[in-house]
Amino acid sequence: MGGMPMLDVVGSGARLTETDRQDSATSGGDPAAAGVAGVTIVWADNNGIPRSRTVPAGQYGAAVERGVGITPLFAVFDSHDGITFEHAPLGTPSGDIRLMPVADRLVRLAGQPGFAWVPGRQVAADGSAWPYDQRGVLERQVARAAALGLDLLAGYEMEFHLSRASDDGDGDVRPVYDGPSYGPAKMLAVDAFAEQLLRDLDRNGVPVGQFHGEYGPGQFEFNIAPADPVTAADRQLLARQTVHAAARAHGLRAGFAPLVTLGQVGNGWHLHTSVSRAGSNLLSGGDGPGGMTAEGGAYLAGLLRDLPAIVAVTAPSLSSLQRRRPGYWCGAYTFWGIENREASLRFVPATPLLGAGHANVELKPSDASANPYLALAAVIAAGVAGVEDGLTPPDPVQEDPGGWSEDRRAAHGIRLLPVTVEQQLAELRANERIRAALGEELVGAFVAVREADAARAAGRDAADVVRSYRWLY
Repeated sequence: MGGMPMLDVVGSGARLTETDRQDSATSGGDPAAAGVAGVTIVWADNNGIPRSRTVPAGQYGAAVERGVGITPLFAVFDSHDGITFEHAPLGTPSGDIRLMPVADRLVRLAGQPGFAWVPGRQVAADGSAWPYDQRGVLERQVARAAALGLDLLAGYEMEFHLSRASDDGDGDVRPVYDGPSYGPAKMLAVDAFAEQLLRDLDRNGVPVGQFHGEYGPGQFEFNIAPADPVTAADRQLLARQTVHAAARAHGLRAGFAPLVTLGQVGNGWHLHTSVSRAGSNLLSGGDGPGGMTAEGGAYLAGLLRDLPAIVAVTAPSLSSLQRRRPGYWCGAYTFWGIENREASLRFVPATPLLGAGHANVELKPSDASANPYLALAAVIAAGVAGVEDGLTPPDPVQEDPGGWSEDRRAAHGIRLLPVTVEQQLAELRANERIRAALGEELVGAFVAVREADAARAAGRDAADVVRSYRWLY
């Protein structure tokens, strides 16, 4: 993390070629000239679920200029496609907005060669900014940090579950492998899938550091190299599309849900961030804990101060709450530690082998039910506010406080992160910094969606709730 070189989001191989660009009549390349049938414009809603519109390749130029019409009510879709009208500004079925392709992020999909993929930005019908556009929220936080002389990088560890596709469509979990974790035999069980996935990710411009069989049955993980926050969020969505396509090609089904089966380990999408000033990583080269500079420590302290409200955005679903348990390395308590995998904020210091740029902070309670743009916006807002306020972090905790007494945890300022929707939303509502970063309109829609999810799950068996989220992401 930190000082690693940036990589172009449009990768080699399956991208639109330079020749295609030179022959293009539109700013984002001519998909039709490249042999593409359609372009899928993708955004993520307030449940972290990708939504999309696909336009024929010949209409892509028009879409770049004028966008595609969509309902504003996507902002108040719940996780199961119900629409809540409890957020008054979006309280009727009337209205329209435009979905605009981010044309310089156009990628021809390696696993779906007849289609191209591009992230979308939501704007008002007249083309002006729309307060519910999650990508715009992140862009504003990146700009705010830059105005203070701060640059951030972000990267993801993406865990997912692979099941054998069911012929009868019952949606049961049939893990592709349930033997020893982390070994070559687990990778051998998905050999052809893994080969295609790595090739497709590379061709789609998603740089990957490593890929392995993870701890749970049928669980795997790869990490995405660090990039600027908006590119990181775009890549996260593109990586999902790439995984799903590769899984389908091999008769498998991929599930990114925070918890796939009650009682098992879950899938986190651990979010790593670093902060720099004038090209120097503030999380290394200092005399603070783990080698942090004073400003680097303030960035971490800002994350710790606002952690309960951050987690309401980065791990917001009922499935997230069921995943987040002490002792599962998923971040159940409000504390930080140096290379402590039980900590919600795990500080990864620089080392002589990896260099100063490697230092970063890993947020453990982060998963697929988070909108990636909002998640990063909340993290940046909290960390930058910590730098502005000159905060100092408490001492790191190198143990698992889950085994401590309540009094000992209280003495260290450690408390359990929210365990109910009501608690999470109370933390979000009470936090002026995170609310201001997201915007009051978007927070209102986000809260309404979370409450709709909670109402839908009321009285249902916990295992049934887990199953209902299993294949959403």
